[in-house]
Amino acid sequence: MTLNASCESVSQKRTLSSLLAGRVLKRPKQEDGHKLQEAAIQLLEQQQNLCSLFREVGNPDPCNILRSQNGDRKQAAREGVSSAAVGSLLACELKRQAAQLDVSVTVLAVKMVLERLMEITEGSDERKEEEDKKREMLTSSQRVQLRVLLESSRELLSQGALCPKLLWQEYRRDQRLPKLEVVYHLHFYNIITLKYIIENDDGLRSWLVSRLKALCGWTPPQEENETERLQQKVLSTVVGVLLGSGFELSYDPAAADKRISLLCCSALDDMLFWILDTVDESLTLQSAGAELWIQIFDASLCGVSASAESLRRFFTHSLTQTLTYKPRLTVSDAVTLQNEWTFVKASRLLTSLFRKLAVTFSVEQLLSHLQQVLETHEVNWKHVLCFLSTLLVYNQSAQPSLRELLSRLLSSAFEGYDLENMITAFLLARQGSLEGPAIFPSYSDWFKMSFGGGSGFHAGSKKSMVFLLKFLSDLVPFEPPQYLKVHILHPPYVPVKHRSLLMEYVSLAKTRLSDLKESVEDMGLYEDVSGAGASVQPQCQAVQDVEKAVSLFESTGRISATVMEASIFRRPYFLTRFLPALLTPRVLPVKVDARMSFIEALRKADKIPAAPYSSYVEACQKQRQQSKSAACSETNDDPLEVLKVQLQEFRELVIDGNDGEMSAQLSRISHTLSVVFPGRPDGLIGQTVIRVDVDTPLSSELHVKVVNMILRNFCQIVLDASQANPPNKQSPWASKFVSALLGNTQLLSSLLHRLWDLLHNQGSSLNAAHVLGLAAFVVHLHASMSHRPLVQLLPSIRPRPVPVGEVLGSALVCSTNTNMLFSARLCVAAVCYGLCRGDSLPQQQQQDLIPSSLYKKLLYLVPRLLPEARRFPADGGTSEQQEEKLPVLWSSVTDTNNTWRTTAWHLWRHAAFQQLEETPQYQLLFTDWLDNELRVQRSEDVLSDAERQEYQQWACMELYLPRPEEEGGCGGDMKNLCSHLLNAIMDQQLSDQSLENQRVSERGTCLPDILSRLQELVYEMEMTELSGSHGSGADVCDFLFEVVSQRCSPPVTSAPPSVVSAELSLQRTLHTWNRVLLALPAVLFIKVKAEGGRTTLDCSKLIEHVNQHQRNVCCPAGLLPCHLTTHFLRGLLSAGGRCGRPEEEVNKAWSHISVRCPLLLLSAVRWWQRVSPALTSLWRRLRDGEFLPEQLQLLSDCQRWACSLVKGQMLQMPPAAALLLAGSLHRARRGREGNNQSYSAALRSLRPERDTKCGQVLVFLLFLRVNDYLSALLNAQNDEEERNSCAELLTVLVDSADWLLIFKSSEQGVYQSVAMVTSDEFTRLMPWAFCSLLLQQSAELHQRAVRCPGFLHTAIVCYMSALQLFLDGHRPTSASEPPEKQVEPSQILSRTKRFLLGAFSRTSPTALASNRLRQLESRCADLDPEVAAALSLHLDPPGLSPEMDFL
Repeated sequence: MTLNASCESVSQKRTLSSLLAGRVLKRPKQEDGHKLQEAAIQLLEQQQNLCSLFREVGNPDPCNILRSQNGDRKQAAREGVSSAAVGSLLACELKRQAAQLDVSVTVLAVKMVLERLMEITEGSDERKEEEDKKREMLTSSQRVQLRVLLESSRELLSQGALCPKLLWQEYRRDQRLPKLEVVYHLHFYNIITLKYIIENDDGLRSWLVSRLKALCGWTPPQEENETERLQQKVLSTVVGVLLGSGFELSYDPAAADKRISLLCCSALDDMLFWILDTVDESLTLQSAGAELWIQIFDASLCGVSASAESLRRFFTHSLTQTLTYKPRLTVSDAVTLQNEWTFVKASRLLTSLFRKLAVTFSVEQLLSHLQQVLETHEVNWKHVLCFLSTLLVYNQSAQPSLRELLSRLLSSAFEGYDLENMITAFLLARQGSLEGPAIFPSYSDWFKMSFGGGSGFHAGSKKSMVFLLKFLSDLVPFEPPQYLKVHILHPPYVPVKHRSLLMEYVSLAKTRLSDLKESVEDMGLYEDVSGAGASVQPQCQAVQDVEKAVSLFESTGRISATVMEASIFRRPYFLTRFLPALLTPRVLPVKVDARMSFIEALRKADKIPAAPYSSYVEACQKQRQQSKSAACSETNDDPLEVLKVQLQEFRELVIDGNDGEMSAQLSRISHTLSVVFPGRPDGLIGQTVIRVDVDTPLSSELHVKVVNMILRNFCQIVLDASQANPPNKQSPWASKFVSALLGNTQLLSSLLHRLWDLLHNQGSSLNAAHVLGLAAFVVHLHASMSHRPLVQLLPSIRPRPVPVGEVLGSALVCSTNTNMLFSARLCVAAVCYGLCRGDSLPQQQQQDLIPSSLYKKLLYLVPRLLPEARRFPADGGTSEQQEEKLPVLWSSVTDTNNTWRTTAWHLWRHAAFQQLEETPQYQLLFTDWLDNELRVQRSEDVLSDAERQEYQQWACMELYLPRPEEEGGCGGDMKNLCSHLLNAIMDQQLSDQSLENQRVSERGTCLPDILSRLQELVYEMEMTELSGSHGSGADVCDFLFEVVSQRCSPPVTSAPPSVVSAELSLQRTLHTWNRVLLALPAVLFIKVKAEGGRTTLDCSKLIEHVNQHQRNVCCPAGLLPCHLTTHFLRGLLSAGGRCGRPEEEVNKAWSHISVRCPLLLLSAVRWWQRVSPALTSLWRRLRDGEFLPEQLQLLSDCQRWACSLVKGQMLQMPPAAALLLAGSLHRARRGREGNNQSYSAALRSLRPERDTKCGQVLVFLLFLRVNDYLSALLNAQNDEEERNSCAELLTVLVDSADWLLIFKSSEQGVYQSVAMVTSDEFTRLMPWAFCSLLLQQSAELHQRAVRCPGFLHTAIVCYMSALQLFLDGHRPTSASEPPEKQVEPSQILSRTKRFLLGAFSRTSPTALASNRLRQLESRCADLDPEVAAALSLHLDPPGLSPEMDFL
């Protein structure tokens, strides 16, 4: 072989890269690498031309292909050749040949790169030529070669041997259309960027848009996953660059930048118009490409090639272009064709486009932009309305925003009589209604709301009415009939004097309906007039009206107003359509149903003529006779006897194990049952809830016998089969049997009814065989109905429908000894059967065989009834647990010598039973345990009092306290445990308040026992903390008040409760809490804190609790109950006894309470005679005979002073607060100390002008008497004494302005504590009390009051507040007065108004000129313009005109 031949052979078999790589492998030393490369270059310069060199670089071996794809240059370098070496090699060869040819290196490089590029992208063999011409993307091999070429080109570019500008010019020579993938790769490798191409290619728009369309419309072969991903990458890259160049905001836009921006916008618009043309012309072939382009419109473009703001501008621009594209349809076309433009009927491409364009905007922004487009552009109504539908369907919050937009449009339309806003509002409202009531109110509702009342948009003037009616008349020729019917049946509000204008429109609309062959008379009572659906035949509509009317009657118990109106005003439809549909003959049920009740109600109301009703009754009787004869013809024998024989045969087949005949026999049984229970076989299909009325016995005696026979036979078969084999060895006869019963709704309902009755009421009478059989039946019923309808018991024991297992579990009560024993027997049998039946099954199927409700009852009952179970498995019963096998377990169930206790003990130790408790649905939570325990009747409990105490202590402290919270325990937190106990106690008492047997329930349940557990735990917490590092019981106090505060907080619900409901709930909660509070040690409610070496008392939590919660539920208002007041004071003294200086700390705490908690202070004053002996005794025990602390002793001093004062004796006033003195006087007067004359003399002796403190005492006393007056007013008591007492106090105080402050909540000053005495309701009613009391005073007192500084301002404020209360529905009246003496609230307001107007006229303008009075003008103008006008007139009396000033 010659040298040349060998070289040629080598050059044919090996590429440059492999050749160099082989050389490196032969000389692996690093220092020889440079010499090797130089030698190779010299060799190639002599043997290789440039074109071959580029081709060789572009056709690497598989290893190099992989490296080029992954960009793993380090790996390539390790294997022999780096891309830098290749680039260096190419650059050297280019320079050499450029020198020989005397041309520029860059020119030669561009020529060679372009030749190779064209060879890769356009060269192909003849067989694939046609296929490649259709491709818009490169093949995988072409893509690999191109990437290698571009890698080499990038190296040439880095060495200055390649000019990108010249490369693009040459590439675009002869108007060559580039492939987008090539452009993308040039951009990706940073050789020629897309931005450069956009800026420098003048013919960009001519080829870019067409290429984009072609690329979108081309679908890669299924096996080319990489090509598909790259296709989306190319499109997103191009869109991102166009978007960034076209919509980026430039603060100094040059002409060139503006041209580029317009070019990019134009290209994107062309693609958008291509999509819209595809939608309009329904081009199926282009739809896939258009959908691909829409997918590129994604917010993920942000931050890649464009900013978020640019993307928003692009989306806004595109949305505007879409809404205004080809506005060929007129408004009349939109009115006519609107029904065809709903979301469902709209093109999926169009709705997808709208969703993409709207994703970055809020609903308000989109609707605002829509309004702007409608006002400034000619629009494509189809696109506009489809966009609105898409927005409403995909955004639940769009409905209120659209309502606001419609309101603005209508307001603007009637302000300027603008037809454009008018038609826009109607089109948008109708479009919303077309999407259904779940999306937007119906058109009839919207039309009635907008124009149906005197406050409608058009009701302001006659011109507005004429404008509306003229607008509706102009729409008539184009209106669909549904809207005309709405306008006729629910016409706009028009006053009587303009009724003729409306009748003209109605006549025109009826004429149009007649032309359309539509009749208003045939329109249904409840017809959907949204216009969304096709016209319904009158007969079908009448059937729908009947169903709706019966449904409304069933829910309300009354005939709907629509039916009553139709019987009068639409009598032809009522008699010819509605009644025939209602009186369709049928087999009447034995028990009266809703339809029969509705017919009877209409007959009693004389709405059904006698003849049709008689015909209906006769036809129904014939139907019943025909149905009986048909049933008899199906079976020649009594169905009960047939069923008995069939069940006996089925029992024999089960014993014989003949599965094939067993299935056939079940089919025969099902057929017989279908005769007895004539329900549809598919009765359960589509049904979600089965209702079972447990209080009503089964109506048919035959049904009762059949159900009993089924259950009795099933129990017998279970017993027979179990004697031969355990459940896991038996055939699936039981599941097949139960499944066969579930196909009939009526039968299933009867079965559930009978099962409930047996388990709930007759458990003690069932023997062992019955219990075992019923347990197995419940298990299979639960398993078969796990995916079937839920069950709702009537009356509702559960708040919502539940699975059948929970329904039957709730039938097992555990309140008495008898109930507990039966529940334990049944649950043990059911769980044992389920465990044995589910042996070797997957875990989920095994759980389907074990009802969680029965399992959890065992978790409650077994430790309660078997004390030894409380020690397992804590005592370590592993060996015993392992010995409990399934055969042993099942034999203990079926062995007649074993008791249920033995079986329960075997089951309790079984491994499968223990493992179930690890599943959340089988865990008995502490709340569930408390609920069960509180239902136990103490007098009939199986445990004695001592045993019950031991059991409850074990459950709380040993079982649930250490158990983790995620497993239903308390996680070792004593506060968590006490919180559960406290909530359970309160829930129990709250639920008992609604029961008739409240007194029996409270006496009989375990509530006292659980309350005792709470006392024990709270006391333990207190002792633990006192002996710990904290040294105080602060944490217990905070914990208790925090729990009650959470209970008093309103629940977070979607619909806020009414004010009355919230107040009643708060009252019930606090009354229940007070009962618990009194059972706990009083000292817990006062903090004892250790600060700086001394102990102090902190009453802030108690004060906050009284002010926030107790204050609003006091009855009478402003007074805590005596036992509650005593408890708080005992707690104060007991806590003070723990301090180092008890008397000083109690004095300090009581002083703080007197200022911050006036309600507790006044309550202590009121009950002091009853409270003081107990407090004195307590304090003497704590302090070895000392007297009460000084501040509490002051209460006694004030009591003596008040009693002596009202008896006419003058003692020195104690150094106490004015509120305390006033409370003492109030108590002395209520205690009937002294007589009326001495009391009046006492009031006069406290002259406010002589002493400020005396005035304050009288003002506080007035507040307390006004509070009594309001209490009497609201509680239907005689208020004469309170009125007289208030009059006496006003006589003394009327000249002083201080008494006015108690009626002004914002300016009370020193009297601000009164707001914390009474409830918020009484505070709101103080202005009403002011008006009511003021009118009952003498004329002299009125004159003195008017002269009092600030009186008029207070009177006006109180009148306005009382008027607002009246308008809001708060109208207190004195129910104790005789009817002839009662004063209506409206009379009180009118008399107060006359008094104010008279007071204005009797007062000089200078005295009225007050800035505060001027501020009331605007408020008066809103509520009472007459008072506002009078006030304004007197504040600004008319003077001389400016022209007469010279006189």
